[in-house]
Amino acid sequence: MNQLAKYLVDKSTGQLPDEPEPELTDIQKAASAMGKIGGPKGGRARAAKLTAKQRSEIAKKAAQARWSDK
Repeated sequence: MNQLAKYLVDKSTGQLPDEPEPELTDIQKAASAMGKIGGPKGGRARAAKLTAKQRSEIAKKAAQARWSDK
């Protein structure tokens, strides 16, 4: 417990050097690149394909989830 506390204090005060970020594998790099290509347009493309009734049903379901007692 004391070692963890000392480590956290040293890390937060800058007495320990920052650890380098782990190197990404080729698969992780490819997945990241594909996500950056398709991610930004995904929601808009899905919304464009929905009918007004479908959008209304999704909104009702979201409102019920938001305001329901959990």
